Amino acid sequence: MNLDQSIWTSQCHSDEKAVILDVRTPEEFELSRIPNSKNIDFYNPQNFMQEIEKLDKDNNYYVYCRTGVRSANSCQLMSELGFKKVYNLLGGIVEWNGELNN
Repeated sequence: MNLDQSIWTSQCHSDEKAVILDVRTPEEFELSRIPNSKNIDFYNPQNFMQEIEKLDKDNNYYVYCRTGVRSANSCQLMSELGFKKVYNLLGGIVEWNGELNN
């Protein structure tokens, strides 16, 4: 499900089962990231699938990337793998105006 930043943020903060996933490259993740996010690189398909398969499907995943394309693809893939609650951040981190860790 695609969510704009305000809904994505408020829903994520009030969700006890929230896990924030950053699907950008490790280099992008090191430059800046949304606090408390876990990095799984979408552009490394074999590792991406291995890491996704380790995740608890009962959690709720808030997924972002640079512009929202990789995260949308990640959400689609996760849904196909049986994850019930995956939320894509529309506009990605380039449109993010919240807190960042550098």
